[in-house]
Amino acid sequence: MPTAVKSDAVKRKRTLNSDFPQKRRRSVSEEESESESDDEDPNAKILLMEQGILESRKNYNDIVALQKTMNEFRNGNPESMLSTVALCRVFVRLLAQGSLTPKRNISEKETVVLQWLRDQYEQYKAALLQLLGFEELAVTGLTLCMKVLKAEGQYLYDKVDYTFPRAFLEEIVSGIITSEHEDVRSAYVQEYAEQYDDIRYFTFKLVKTVLEKLADHHVPADLFDRAFALISSLDGVPASADELEDFYVPKPKKKSHNVRSVVQHRRQAEEAWQAVMNLAESKDQRKRVLDIMSTVIAPWFTRPELLADFLTSSYDAGGSMSLLALSGVFYLIQERNLDYPSFYPKLYSLLNRDILHSKHRSRFFRLLDTFLASTHLPAALVASFIKRLARLSLSAPPSAIVFVVPWIYNLFKRHPLCTFLMHRVPRSVEGKSQIEENGFEDPFLPEVADPMETRAIESCVWELVQLQSHYHPNVATIAKIISEQFTKHSYNMEDFLDHSYASLLEAEMAKNVKKAPVVEFHIPKRIFLPQDPASEASDSLLVKLWDFGGSSSKAI
Repeated sequence: MPTAVKSDAVKRKRTLNSDFPQKRRRSVSEEESESESDDEDPNAKILLMEQGILESRKNYNDIVALQKTMNEFRNGNPESMLSTVALCRVFVRLLAQGSLTPKRNISEKETVVLQWLRDQYEQYKAALLQLLGFEELAVTGLTLCMKVLKAEGQYLYDKVDYTFPRAFLEEIVSGIITSEHEDVRSAYVQEYAEQYDDIRYFTFKLVKTVLEKLADHHVPADLFDRAFALISSLDGVPASADELEDFYVPKPKKKSHNVRSVVQHRRQAEEAWQAVMNLAESKDQRKRVLDIMSTVIAPWFTRPELLADFLTSSYDAGGSMSLLALSGVFYLIQERNLDYPSFYPKLYSLLNRDILHSKHRSRFFRLLDTFLASTHLPAALVASFIKRLARLSLSAPPSAIVFVVPWIYNLFKRHPLCTFLMHRVPRSVEGKSQIEENGFEDPFLPEVADPMETRAIESCVWELVQLQSHYHPNVATIAKIISEQFTKHSYNMEDFLDHSYASLLEAEMAKNVKKAPVVEFHIPKRIFLPQDPASEASDSLLVKLWDFGGSSSKAI
Protein backbone atom coordinates (compact mmCIF):
# COMPACT_ATOMS: atom_id res chain seq x y z
CA MET A 1 0.00 0.00 0.00
CA PRO A 2 2.64 2.55 0.81
CA THR A 3 4.35 1.58 -2.38
CA ALA A 4 1.18 2.06 -4.31
CA VAL A 5 0.49 5.33 -2.57
CA LYS A 6 3.97 6.42 -3.27
CA SER A 7 3.67 5.51 -6.88
CA ASP A 8 0.38 7.37 -7.12
CA ALA A 9 1.95 10.40 -5.49
CA VAL A 10 4.86 10.28 -7.83
CA LYS A 11 2.47 9.88 -10.71
CA ARG A 12 0.45 12.86 -9.62
CA LYS A 13 3.59 14.88 -9.14
CA ARG A 14 4.82 13.95 -12.56
CA THR A 15 1.45 14.87 -13.99
CA LEU A 16 1.57 18.28 -12.36
CA ASN A 17 5.14 18.81 -13.45
CA SER A 18 4.34 17.76 -16.99
CA ASP A 19 1.41 20.19 -17.13
CA PHE A 20 3.28 23.23 -15.74
CA PRO A 21 5.73 23.68 -18.58
CA GLN A 22 2.90 23.46 -21.09
CA LYS A 23 0.94 26.20 -19.31
CA ARG A 24 4.03 28.39 -19.06
CA ARG A 25 4.73 28.04 -22.75
CA ARG A 26 1.21 29.23 -23.58
CA SER A 27 1.64 32.30 -21.34
CA VAL A 28 4.88 33.23 -23.08
CA SER A 29 3.31 32.88 -26.48
CA GLU A 30 0.37 35.03 -25.39
CA GLU A 31 2.70 37.70 -24.06
CA GLU A 32 4.65 37.64 -27.30
CA SER A 33 1.44 37.98 -29.30
CA GLU A 34 0.29 40.86 -27.06
CA SER A 35 3.68 42.50 -27.46
CA GLU A 36 3.47 42.15 -31.22
CA SER A 37 -0.05 43.56 -31.14
CA ASP A 38 1.11 46.55 -29.08
CA ASP A 39 3.95 47.17 -31.51
CA GLU A 40 1.46 47.18 -34.33
CA ASP A 41 -0.89 49.57 -32.45
CA PRO A 42 1.11 52.17 -30.48
CA ASN A 43 -2.06 54.07 -29.60
CA ALA A 44 -3.41 51.08 -27.71
CA LYS A 45 -0.12 50.80 -25.86
CA ILE A 46 -0.37 54.43 -24.78
CA LEU A 47 -3.91 53.94 -23.52
CA LEU A 48 -2.85 50.81 -21.60
CA MET A 49 -0.01 52.74 -20.00
CA GLU A 50 -2.44 55.48 -19.00
CA GLN A 51 -4.79 52.92 -17.46
CA GLY A 52 -1.95 51.22 -15.65
CA ILE A 53 -0.71 54.47 -14.11
CA LEU A 54 -4.15 55.21 -12.74
CA GLU A 55 -4.59 51.69 -11.38
CA SER A 56 -1.31 51.24 -9.51
CA ARG A 57 1.58 53.29 -8.22
CA LYS A 58 3.90 50.58 -9.48
CA ASN A 59 3.33 51.86 -13.01
CA TYR A 60 4.34 55.48 -12.31
CA ASN A 61 7.51 54.93 -14.34
CA ASP A 62 5.32 54.84 -17.44
CA ILE A 63 4.86 58.59 -16.95
CA VAL A 64 8.47 58.99 -18.07
CA ALA A 65 7.78 56.91 -21.18
CA LEU A 66 4.74 59.02 -22.03
CA GLN A 67 6.72 62.20 -21.47
CA LYS A 68 9.36 60.94 -23.89
CA THR A 69 6.76 60.17 -26.55
CA MET A 70 5.13 63.54 -25.98
CA ASN A 71 8.37 65.43 -26.60
CA GLU A 72 8.68 63.83 -30.03
CA PHE A 73 6.06 66.18 -31.53
CA ARG A 74 8.88 68.15 -33.18
CA ASN A 75 9.79 65.04 -35.16
CA GLY A 76 6.22 64.61 -36.35
CA ASN A 77 5.50 61.54 -34.25
CA PRO A 78 1.72 60.96 -34.56
CA GLU A 79 1.59 59.36 -31.10
CA SER A 80 2.99 62.45 -29.38
CA MET A 81 -0.36 64.26 -29.17
CA LEU A 82 -2.12 61.16 -27.84
CA SER A 83 0.55 60.89 -25.16
CA THR A 84 0.02 64.56 -24.33
CA VAL A 85 -3.73 64.09 -23.90
CA ALA A 86 -3.21 60.87 -21.91
CA LEU A 87 -0.81 62.65 -19.54
CA CYS A 88 -3.36 65.44 -19.11
CA ARG A 89 -5.95 62.91 -17.94
CA VAL A 90 -3.36 61.24 -15.71
CA PHE A 91 -2.29 64.43 -13.93
CA VAL A 92 -5.87 65.71 -13.61
CA ARG A 93 -6.82 62.42 -11.94
CA LEU A 94 -3.76 62.52 -9.70
CA LEU A 95 -4.58 66.09 -8.70
CA ALA A 96 -8.15 65.09 -7.90
CA GLN A 97 -6.89 62.15 -5.80
CA GLY A 98 -4.54 64.41 -3.86
CA SER A 99 -1.48 62.49 -5.02
CA LEU A 100 0.36 65.75 -5.75
CA THR A 101 -0.67 67.53 -2.55
CA PRO A 102 1.81 67.51 0.36
CA LYS A 103 0.47 65.79 3.48
CA ARG A 104 1.52 65.63 7.08
CA ASN A 105 3.06 62.61 8.78
CA ILE A 106 3.99 60.72 5.63
CA SER A 107 6.99 58.44 5.33
CA GLU A 108 10.25 59.38 3.72
CA LYS A 109 9.57 57.00 0.85
CA GLU A 110 6.19 58.60 0.14
CA THR A 111 7.82 62.03 0.30
CA VAL A 112 10.31 60.98 -2.38
CA VAL A 113 7.48 59.67 -4.58
CA LEU A 114 5.49 62.87 -4.07
CA GLN A 115 8.43 65.06 -5.02
CA TRP A 116 9.12 62.92 -8.08
CA LEU A 117 5.50 63.24 -9.21
CA ARG A 118 5.58 67.01 -8.77
CA ASP A 119 8.77 67.20 -10.84
CA GLN A 120 7.12 65.19 -13.60
CA TYR A 121 4.08 67.47 -13.38
CA GLU A 122 6.22 70.59 -13.79
CA GLN A 123 8.00 69.04 -16.77
CA TYR A 124 4.64 68.27 -18.33
CA LYS A 125 3.41 71.85 -17.89
CA ALA A 126 6.63 73.17 -19.43
CA ALA A 127 6.10 70.89 -22.43
CA LEU A 128 2.52 72.11 -22.80
CA LEU A 129 3.67 75.72 -22.86
CA GLN A 130 6.01 74.91 -25.73
CA LEU A 131 3.04 73.80 -27.82
CA LEU A 132 1.74 77.40 -27.81
CA GLY A 133 4.51 78.32 -30.23
CA PHE A 134 3.54 75.78 -32.90
CA GLU A 135 0.78 76.78 -35.29
CA GLU A 136 -0.91 73.39 -35.67
CA LEU A 137 -0.71 72.53 -31.98
CA ALA A 138 -1.17 75.94 -30.32
CA VAL A 139 -4.94 75.81 -29.77
CA THR A 140 -4.83 72.19 -28.57
CA GLY A 141 -1.95 73.06 -26.25
CA LEU A 142 -3.96 75.99 -24.85
CA THR A 143 -6.96 73.74 -24.18
CA LEU A 144 -4.81 71.25 -22.27
CA CYS A 145 -3.08 74.04 -20.35
CA MET A 146 -6.41 75.43 -19.21
CA LYS A 147 -7.69 71.98 -18.19
CA VAL A 148 -4.62 71.46 -16.04
CA LEU A 149 -4.93 74.97 -14.61
CA LYS A 150 -8.55 74.34 -13.64
CA ALA A 151 -7.67 71.06 -11.91
CA GLU A 152 -4.75 72.72 -10.17
CA GLY A 153 -6.98 75.48 -8.85
CA GLN A 154 -9.56 72.99 -7.63
CA TYR A 155 -7.41 70.35 -5.97
CA LEU A 156 -3.78 71.37 -5.48
CA TYR A 157 -4.12 74.13 -2.93
CA ASP A 158 -5.61 74.49 0.50
CA LYS A 159 -9.39 74.37 0.50
CA VAL A 160 -9.67 76.92 3.30
CA ASP A 161 -8.12 79.94 1.58
CA TYR A 162 -8.72 80.89 -2.06
CA THR A 163 -5.61 80.38 -4.19
CA PHE A 164 -5.60 80.90 -7.93
CA PRO A 165 -2.81 79.19 -9.96
CA ARG A 166 -1.42 82.57 -10.89
CA ALA A 167 2.11 81.37 -11.68
CA PHE A 168 0.92 78.91 -14.30
CA LEU A 169 -1.50 81.43 -15.86
CA GLU A 170 1.36 83.94 -16.06
CA GLU A 171 3.34 81.44 -18.11
CA ILE A 172 0.28 80.83 -20.32
CA VAL A 173 -0.28 84.57 -20.88
CA SER A 174 3.42 85.02 -21.63
CA GLY A 175 3.29 82.16 -24.13
CA ILE A 176 0.20 83.63 -25.79
CA ILE A 177 1.74 87.10 -26.11
CA THR A 178 5.02 85.81 -27.50
CA SER A 179 3.29 83.36 -29.84
CA GLU A 180 3.30 84.32 -33.50
CA HIS A 181 -0.11 82.75 -34.11
CA GLU A 182 -3.24 84.84 -33.84
CA ASP A 183 -5.48 81.78 -33.50
CA VAL A 184 -4.25 80.97 -30.01
CA ARG A 185 -4.89 84.54 -28.81
CA SER A 186 -8.38 84.54 -30.28
CA ALA A 187 -9.15 81.17 -28.70
CA TYR A 188 -7.92 82.34 -25.30
CA VAL A 189 -10.02 85.50 -25.41
CA GLN A 190 -13.22 83.96 -26.76
CA GLU A 191 -13.25 80.73 -24.75
CA TYR A 192 -11.76 81.86 -21.44
CA ALA A 193 -11.01 85.55 -20.85
CA GLU A 194 -14.40 86.74 -22.10
CA GLN A 195 -16.33 83.92 -20.47
CA TYR A 196 -14.86 83.82 -16.95
CA ASP A 197 -14.45 86.77 -14.62
CA ASP A 198 -11.48 85.36 -12.72
CA ILE A 199 -9.57 84.58 -15.93
CA ARG A 200 -10.19 88.12 -17.17
CA TYR A 201 -9.15 89.62 -13.83
CA PHE A 202 -5.85 87.74 -13.66
CA THR A 203 -5.20 88.28 -17.37
CA PHE A 204 -5.30 92.04 -16.82
CA LYS A 205 -3.22 91.63 -13.69
CA LEU A 206 -0.54 89.53 -15.40
CA VAL A 207 -0.23 91.47 -18.66
CA LYS A 208 1.70 94.23 -16.94
CA THR A 209 4.00 91.70 -15.21
CA VAL A 210 4.63 89.81 -18.43
CA LEU A 211 5.40 92.96 -20.43
CA GLU A 212 7.82 94.16 -17.76
CA LYS A 213 9.68 90.84 -17.84
CA LEU A 214 9.78 90.76 -21.63
CA ALA A 215 11.18 94.29 -21.68
CA ASP A 216 14.33 92.98 -20.01
CA HIS A 217 14.89 90.43 -22.77
CA HIS A 218 14.85 90.31 -26.54
CA VAL A 219 11.21 91.05 -27.33
CA PRO A 220 9.44 90.64 -30.69
CA ALA A 221 9.02 93.77 -32.77
CA ASP A 222 5.25 93.41 -32.81
CA LEU A 223 4.91 92.99 -29.04
CA PHE A 224 2.47 95.89 -28.90
CA ASP A 225 0.25 94.33 -31.58
CA ARG A 226 0.09 91.03 -29.72
CA ALA A 227 -0.62 92.55 -26.32
CA PHE A 228 -3.16 94.94 -27.85
CA ALA A 229 -4.97 92.10 -29.61
CA LEU A 230 -5.13 90.18 -26.33
CA ILE A 231 -6.82 92.80 -24.13
CA SER A 232 -8.64 95.00 -26.64
CA SER A 233 -11.40 92.39 -26.93
CA LEU A 234 -12.10 92.56 -23.18
CA ASP A 235 -14.60 95.41 -23.24
CA GLY A 236 -17.36 94.19 -20.93
CA VAL A 237 -16.93 96.38 -17.86
CA PRO A 238 -18.99 94.90 -14.98
CA ALA A 239 -21.45 97.38 -13.53
CA SER A 240 -21.72 95.75 -10.10
CA ALA A 241 -20.34 92.85 -8.08
CA ASP A 242 -23.51 90.86 -8.82
CA GLU A 243 -22.33 90.49 -12.41
CA LEU A 244 -19.14 88.75 -11.26
CA GLU A 245 -20.58 85.26 -11.12
CA ASP A 246 -18.75 83.22 -13.80
CA PHE A 247 -15.56 81.71 -12.35
CA TYR A 248 -13.27 79.15 -13.98
CA VAL A 249 -11.81 78.17 -10.61
CA PRO A 250 -14.19 77.99 -7.62
CA LYS A 251 -14.69 81.55 -6.42
CA PRO A 252 -13.56 82.72 -2.97
CA LYS A 253 -16.10 82.62 -0.20
CA LYS A 254 -15.28 86.11 1.04
CA LYS A 255 -17.20 88.77 -0.86
CA SER A 256 -14.48 91.27 -0.01
CA HIS A 257 -11.89 89.36 -2.04
CA ASN A 258 -10.29 91.37 -4.86
CA VAL A 259 -11.45 88.98 -7.56
CA ARG A 260 -15.06 89.72 -6.55
CA SER A 261 -14.58 93.50 -6.52
CA VAL A 262 -15.51 95.65 -9.53
CA VAL A 263 -13.09 98.36 -8.41
CA GLN A 264 -10.20 95.89 -8.40
CA HIS A 265 -11.19 94.57 -11.83
CA ARG A 266 -11.09 98.08 -13.26
CA ARG A 267 -7.83 98.89 -11.50
CA GLN A 268 -6.10 95.84 -12.95
CA ALA A 269 -7.41 96.72 -16.41
CA GLU A 270 -6.21 100.29 -15.93
CA GLU A 271 -2.65 99.16 -15.17
CA ALA A 272 -2.69 96.69 -18.05
CA TRP A 273 -3.74 99.35 -20.55
CA GLN A 274 -1.12 101.77 -19.27
CA ALA A 275 1.54 99.12 -19.83
CA VAL A 276 0.31 98.50 -23.37
CA MET A 277 0.04 102.21 -24.22
CA ASN A 278 3.64 102.69 -23.13
CA LEU A 279 4.60 100.35 -25.98
CA ALA A 280 2.74 102.44 -28.59
CA GLU A 281 5.53 104.31 -30.34
CA SER A 282 4.52 104.60 -33.99
CA LYS A 283 1.62 106.69 -35.27
CA ASP A 284 -0.29 103.63 -36.43
CA GLN A 285 -0.07 102.07 -32.98
CA ARG A 286 -1.26 105.25 -31.28
CA LYS A 287 -4.12 105.49 -33.75
CA ARG A 288 -5.22 101.97 -32.90
CA VAL A 289 -5.33 102.93 -29.23
CA LEU A 290 -7.18 106.17 -29.91
CA ASP A 291 -9.69 104.42 -32.14
CA ILE A 292 -11.09 102.45 -29.17
CA MET A 293 -10.24 104.95 -26.45
CA SER A 294 -13.75 106.16 -25.65
CA THR A 295 -15.54 102.83 -26.20
CA VAL A 296 -13.18 100.20 -24.76
CA ILE A 297 -10.30 101.72 -22.79
CA ALA A 298 -11.71 104.73 -20.92
CA PRO A 299 -14.63 102.82 -19.30
CA TRP A 300 -12.11 100.60 -17.47
CA PHE A 301 -10.26 103.54 -15.89
CA THR A 302 -11.17 104.51 -12.36
CA ARG A 303 -8.90 107.53 -12.83
CA PRO A 304 -9.39 108.74 -16.42
CA GLU A 305 -7.06 111.65 -15.75
CA LEU A 306 -4.22 109.16 -16.18
CA LEU A 307 -5.04 109.26 -19.90
CA ALA A 308 -4.47 113.01 -20.08
CA ASP A 309 -0.81 112.88 -21.16
CA PHE A 310 -1.44 110.31 -23.86
CA LEU A 311 -4.52 112.10 -25.19
CA THR A 312 -3.13 115.62 -25.15
CA SER A 313 0.12 114.59 -26.83
CA SER A 314 -1.89 112.78 -29.50
CA TYR A 315 -4.21 115.76 -29.88
CA ASP A 316 -1.26 118.09 -30.36
CA ALA A 317 0.24 115.82 -33.03
CA GLY A 318 -2.19 117.11 -35.66
CA GLY A 319 -3.78 115.39 -38.62
CA SER A 320 -5.90 112.28 -38.28
CA MET A 321 -4.37 111.51 -34.87
CA SER A 322 -5.88 114.71 -33.50
CA LEU A 323 -9.25 113.68 -34.89
CA LEU A 324 -9.08 110.35 -33.08
CA ALA A 325 -8.03 112.00 -29.81
CA LEU A 326 -10.88 114.51 -29.86
CA SER A 327 -13.50 112.52 -27.99
CA GLY A 328 -11.08 111.45 -25.26
CA VAL A 329 -9.84 114.98 -24.59
CA PHE A 330 -13.35 116.38 -24.54
CA TYR A 331 -14.43 113.64 -22.11
CA LEU A 332 -11.66 114.65 -19.71
CA ILE A 333 -12.63 118.30 -20.00
CA GLN A 334 -16.31 117.64 -19.45
CA GLU A 335 -16.21 114.87 -16.84
CA ARG A 336 -12.86 115.36 -15.10
CA ASN A 337 -12.47 119.15 -15.40
CA LEU A 338 -9.23 118.86 -17.35
CA ASP A 339 -7.72 122.30 -17.85
CA TYR A 340 -6.96 122.49 -21.56
CA PRO A 341 -7.50 126.09 -22.70
CA SER A 342 -6.22 125.47 -26.23
CA PHE A 343 -8.92 122.90 -27.00
CA TYR A 344 -11.05 125.08 -29.26
CA PRO A 345 -8.11 126.78 -31.04
CA LYS A 346 -6.72 123.33 -31.76
CA LEU A 347 -10.13 122.15 -32.90
CA TYR A 348 -10.39 125.18 -35.16
CA SER A 349 -7.02 124.39 -36.72
CA LEU A 350 -8.30 120.96 -37.74
CA LEU A 351 -10.77 122.58 -40.12
CA ASN A 352 -8.81 122.46 -43.37
CA ARG A 353 -9.34 121.15 -46.87
CA ASP A 354 -8.22 117.67 -45.89
CA ILE A 355 -10.94 117.25 -43.27
CA LEU A 356 -13.68 117.33 -45.90
CA HIS A 357 -11.91 114.57 -47.84
CA SER A 358 -10.89 112.46 -44.83
CA LYS A 359 -12.29 108.99 -44.16
CA HIS A 360 -12.87 110.17 -40.57
CA ARG A 361 -15.08 113.03 -41.81
CA SER A 362 -18.37 111.70 -40.46
CA ARG A 363 -16.87 110.88 -37.08
CA PHE A 364 -15.29 114.33 -36.82
CA PHE A 365 -18.52 116.20 -37.55
CA ARG A 366 -20.47 114.11 -35.07
CA LEU A 367 -17.96 115.14 -32.42
CA LEU A 368 -17.85 118.73 -33.65
CA ASP A 369 -21.62 118.94 -33.31
CA THR A 370 -21.25 117.83 -29.68
CA PHE A 371 -18.43 120.28 -28.93
CA LEU A 372 -20.40 123.27 -30.25
CA ALA A 373 -23.71 122.22 -28.72
CA SER A 374 -23.43 124.40 -25.63
CA THR A 375 -25.38 127.66 -25.87
CA HIS A 376 -22.88 129.27 -23.49
CA LEU A 377 -20.13 129.39 -26.12
CA PRO A 378 -19.19 132.92 -27.33
CA ALA A 379 -20.90 133.94 -30.56
CA ALA A 380 -17.54 135.05 -31.99
CA LEU A 381 -16.17 131.53 -31.49
CA VAL A 382 -19.12 129.82 -33.18
CA ALA A 383 -19.08 132.36 -36.01
CA SER A 384 -15.45 131.47 -36.77
CA PHE A 385 -16.37 127.81 -37.20
CA ILE A 386 -19.32 128.70 -39.43
CA LYS A 387 -17.27 131.02 -41.58
CA ARG A 388 -14.34 128.60 -41.83
CA LEU A 389 -16.58 125.76 -43.00
CA ALA A 390 -18.46 128.01 -45.42
CA ARG A 391 -15.14 129.03 -46.99
CA LEU A 392 -13.96 125.40 -47.22
CA SER A 393 -17.21 124.33 -48.84
CA LEU A 394 -16.34 126.32 -51.97
CA SER A 395 -13.72 123.70 -52.87
CA ALA A 396 -15.30 120.70 -51.15
CA PRO A 397 -16.81 117.65 -52.88
CA PRO A 398 -20.62 117.59 -53.17
CA SER A 399 -20.85 114.73 -50.69
CA ALA A 400 -19.30 117.00 -48.04
CA ILE A 401 -21.29 120.12 -48.91
CA VAL A 402 -24.63 118.36 -48.49
CA PHE A 403 -23.98 117.97 -44.75
CA VAL A 404 -21.96 121.17 -44.17
CA VAL A 405 -24.92 123.38 -45.11
CA PRO A 406 -27.49 121.67 -42.81
CA TRP A 407 -24.89 121.64 -40.06
CA ILE A 408 -24.45 125.41 -40.42
CA TYR A 409 -28.24 125.80 -40.42
CA ASN A 410 -28.41 123.96 -37.07
CA LEU A 411 -25.71 126.22 -35.62
CA PHE A 412 -27.68 129.30 -36.64
CA LYS A 413 -30.75 127.90 -34.90
CA ARG A 414 -28.74 127.04 -31.78
CA HIS A 415 -26.82 130.36 -31.64
CA PRO A 416 -29.19 133.15 -32.77
CA LEU A 417 -26.54 135.86 -32.34
CA CYS A 418 -24.66 134.38 -35.29
CA THR A 419 -27.57 135.05 -37.67
CA PHE A 420 -26.02 138.45 -38.38
CA LEU A 421 -23.81 136.53 -40.79
CA MET A 422 -26.86 136.02 -43.01
CA HIS A 423 -28.16 139.59 -42.84
CA ARG A 424 -25.00 141.62 -43.21
CA VAL A 425 -26.52 144.47 -45.28
CA PRO A 426 -24.73 147.84 -45.44
CA ARG A 427 -27.12 150.37 -43.96
CA SER A 428 -25.16 153.60 -44.31
CA VAL A 429 -24.84 155.53 -47.57
CA GLU A 430 -21.05 155.54 -47.22
CA GLY A 431 -20.96 151.78 -46.87
CA LYS A 432 -23.05 151.26 -49.95
CA SER A 433 -21.04 153.69 -52.05
CA GLN A 434 -17.77 152.13 -50.90
CA ILE A 435 -18.94 148.69 -51.97
CA GLU A 436 -20.06 150.06 -55.33
CA GLU A 437 -16.70 151.74 -55.93
CA ASN A 438 -14.19 149.29 -54.44
CA GLY A 439 -16.20 146.10 -54.12
CA PHE A 440 -16.88 144.08 -50.98
CA GLU A 441 -13.90 143.35 -48.74
CA ASP A 442 -14.43 140.41 -46.42
CA PRO A 443 -13.18 141.30 -42.89
CA PHE A 444 -12.71 137.61 -42.07
CA LEU A 445 -9.07 136.72 -41.28
CA PRO A 446 -8.61 133.05 -42.28
CA GLU A 447 -4.90 132.98 -41.33
CA VAL A 448 -5.52 133.80 -37.67
CA ALA A 449 -5.26 130.67 -35.47
CA ASP A 450 -7.36 131.94 -32.57
CA PRO A 451 -11.08 131.62 -33.43
CA MET A 452 -11.86 134.53 -31.10
CA GLU A 453 -9.71 136.89 -33.21
CA THR A 454 -10.78 136.07 -36.78
CA ARG A 455 -13.43 138.82 -37.01
CA ALA A 456 -15.80 136.26 -38.48
CA ILE A 457 -18.72 137.77 -36.56
CA GLU A 458 -18.22 140.93 -38.66
CA SER A 459 -18.38 139.01 -41.94
CA CYS A 460 -21.16 137.23 -43.83
CA VAL A 461 -21.72 133.83 -45.40
CA TRP A 462 -21.57 134.92 -49.04
CA GLU A 463 -19.99 131.55 -49.78
CA LEU A 464 -23.30 129.80 -49.15
CA VAL A 465 -24.99 132.13 -51.63
CA GLN A 466 -22.45 131.08 -54.24
CA LEU A 467 -23.25 127.45 -53.55
CA GLN A 468 -26.83 128.08 -54.69
CA SER A 469 -25.40 128.14 -58.22
CA HIS A 470 -23.44 124.90 -57.78
CA TYR A 471 -23.23 122.51 -60.72
CA HIS A 472 -24.65 119.66 -58.67
CA PRO A 473 -28.43 120.04 -58.35
CA ASN A 474 -28.59 118.52 -54.87
CA VAL A 475 -26.00 120.98 -53.57
CA ALA A 476 -27.71 123.95 -55.22
CA THR A 477 -31.05 122.93 -53.75
CA ILE A 478 -29.86 122.38 -50.20
CA ALA A 479 -27.85 125.64 -50.21
CA LYS A 480 -31.07 127.58 -50.71
CA ILE A 481 -32.26 126.75 -47.19
CA ILE A 482 -30.06 129.60 -45.93
CA SER A 483 -32.05 132.11 -47.99
CA GLU A 484 -35.44 130.79 -46.89
CA GLN A 485 -37.31 131.31 -43.64
CA PHE A 486 -35.97 129.29 -40.72
CA THR A 487 -39.20 127.44 -40.06
CA LYS A 488 -37.56 124.03 -39.62
CA HIS A 489 -36.42 123.40 -36.06
CA SER A 490 -33.22 121.56 -37.02
CA TYR A 491 -31.91 118.91 -39.37
CA ASN A 492 -31.00 115.38 -38.37
CA MET A 493 -27.34 115.21 -39.32
CA GLU A 494 -27.40 111.43 -39.55
CA ASP A 495 -29.41 111.83 -42.75
CA PHE A 496 -26.51 113.67 -44.39
CA LEU A 497 -23.23 112.53 -42.86
CA ASP A 498 -22.77 109.27 -44.74
CA HIS A 499 -23.37 110.59 -48.25
CA SER A 500 -20.79 109.89 -50.94
CA TYR A 501 -20.45 110.32 -54.70
CA ALA A 502 -22.10 106.95 -55.19
CA SER A 503 -25.09 107.73 -52.97
CA LEU A 504 -25.65 111.09 -54.66
CA LEU A 505 -25.50 109.45 -58.08
CA GLU A 506 -27.95 106.77 -57.01
CA ALA A 507 -30.32 109.46 -55.74
CA GLU A 508 -30.21 111.23 -59.10
CA MET A 509 -30.69 108.00 -61.05
CA ALA A 510 -33.65 107.03 -58.88
CA LYS A 511 -35.56 110.21 -59.65
CA ASN A 512 -38.62 109.92 -61.87
CA VAL A 513 -38.27 112.28 -64.84
CA LYS A 514 -41.75 113.58 -65.60
CA LYS A 515 -40.72 115.45 -68.73
CA ALA A 516 -37.66 114.86 -70.87
CA PRO A 517 -35.40 117.93 -71.04
CA VAL A 518 -35.23 119.83 -74.34
CA VAL A 519 -31.75 119.74 -75.81
CA GLU A 520 -30.80 122.06 -78.68
CA PHE A 521 -27.54 121.61 -80.50
CA HIS A 522 -25.92 122.48 -83.84
CA ILE A 523 -23.44 120.30 -85.71
CA PRO A 524 -20.85 122.47 -87.53
CA LYS A 525 -20.03 121.56 -91.12
CA ARG A 526 -16.31 122.19 -90.64
CA ILE A 527 -14.20 121.67 -87.57
CA PHE A 528 -10.57 121.69 -88.63
CA LEU A 529 -10.90 124.02 -91.66
CA PRO A 530 -12.17 127.62 -91.97
CA GLN A 531 -15.85 128.07 -92.63
CA ASP A 532 -17.21 129.09 -96.01
CA PRO A 533 -17.47 132.92 -96.10
CA ALA A 534 -20.91 132.65 -97.64
CA SER A 535 -22.23 130.79 -94.63
CA GLU A 536 -21.38 133.70 -92.33
CA ALA A 537 -20.44 131.15 -89.65
CA SER A 538 -17.51 131.88 -87.39
CA ASP A 539 -14.48 129.60 -87.35
CA SER A 540 -13.98 127.28 -84.43
CA LEU A 541 -11.48 128.09 -81.75
CA LEU A 542 -9.33 125.20 -82.93
CA VAL A 543 -8.99 126.77 -86.39
CA LYS A 544 -8.15 130.13 -84.88
CA LEU A 545 -5.35 128.69 -82.75
CA TRP A 546 -3.91 126.25 -85.29
CA ASP A 547 -3.47 126.41 -89.05
CA PHE A 548 -4.15 123.00 -90.62
CA GLY A 549 -4.14 124.22 -94.20
CA GLY A 550 -0.45 125.11 -94.63
CA SER A 551 2.52 122.83 -95.06
CA SER A 552 3.83 123.84 -91.67
CA SER A 553 1.38 124.41 -88.83
CA LYS A 554 1.82 127.37 -86.60
CA ALA A 555 0.48 127.88 -83.15
CA ILE A 556 -0.68 131.25 -82.03
